[in-house]
Amino acid sequence: MVIKTIPLSELEADPRGTMNQCADSGQMLVIELPDHRLIAVQPLDPADENDDLVNELLETNPAFQALVAKSKASKRKPFLAGAES
Repeated sequence: MVIKTIPLSELEADPRGTMNQCADSGQMLVIELPDHRLIAVQPLDPADENDDLVNELLETNPAFQALVAKSKASKRKPFLAGAES
């Protein structure tokens, strides 16, 4: 597994772009804070039944459970093959 390390300033310069790059590549990201502490950001795949972090969140985190319940209860737009958004 490749792990990319960046300074906090790079994340601050383009937070959306940096997070999208992390999610799209599947690559773990380590952010180095100015005091040299490190924070890891890892993309999750909710479809992966073997993902321990997603499973642990579902089992132990009431806020995450509420978010999932809210999502399940919300209306879904129908998927129309070949239709453009």
